[in-house]
Amino acid sequence: MNAIDGLRVKIFADGADRAGMLDMAAKHHVKGLTTNPTLMRKAGITDYRAFATDILAEIRDKPISFEVFSDEFADMERQAMEIASWAANVYVKIPVTNTRREPAAPLVGRLARAGVKVNVTALMTLTQVREVVDVLMPDVPSYVSVFAGRIADTGRDPLPLMAAAVELLKMRPAAELIWASPRELLNIFHADTIGCQVITVTNDILKKLSLLGTDLDSYSLDTVKMFHTDAVAAGFRL
Repeated sequence: MNAIDGLRVKIFADGADRAGMLDMAAKHHVKGLTTNPTLMRKAGITDYRAFATDILAEIRDKPISFEVFSDEFADMERQAMEIASWAANVYVKIPVTNTRREPAAPLVGRLARAGVKVNVTALMTLTQVREVVDVLMPDVPSYVSVFAGRIADTGRDPLPLMAAAVELLKMRPAAELIWASPRELLNIFHADTIGCQVITVTNDILKKLSLLGTDLDSYSLDTVKMFHTDAVAAGFRL
């Protein structure tokens, strides 16, 4: 864990399982939490407000992001204002566009001017980053969440784009860049290397923290033992 303690990048736990969120929030190396409607649906959440307020009653000292879910900007704004009112540690996630590809930058600007702490999400291009940075307020805390993992899924290396985004965000001192949707533990160190301020990590990846510094010869042997044990358990014969 010493390697994690020495990192500059902040680890945020990404999930919607109540027990998992509370467990991660209690860990000193987890500095904040995020969720989204997809994760909430997978977790079986049906009452958005009740779930959020229950979590916020337990997690009061770390930032936590909840997302609007309307596809209409006027209603997004209404939802954003309500979500922001739930607690001082809440950031409101706003998708970079609606489903009709209409940019959310005007809405983000209005919310920022109203003092709402936003987390603009689902960005994947530098053009989107520029449009968002242009409307953020220099003194209102905010997050700009670039889905580096999804960029990598398309066969593109996200590192150059993320490094450029770090530079763009220097125009807004209160804004922080999030490396979102990481695919492996190593991405935490990628994000740290380029000066990205935050990385959101799911519980399945966070569980791999125990592997940090593992001797590779021993890890190789553990893998061999796993294959042998499973072959025996399956009763394979040739």
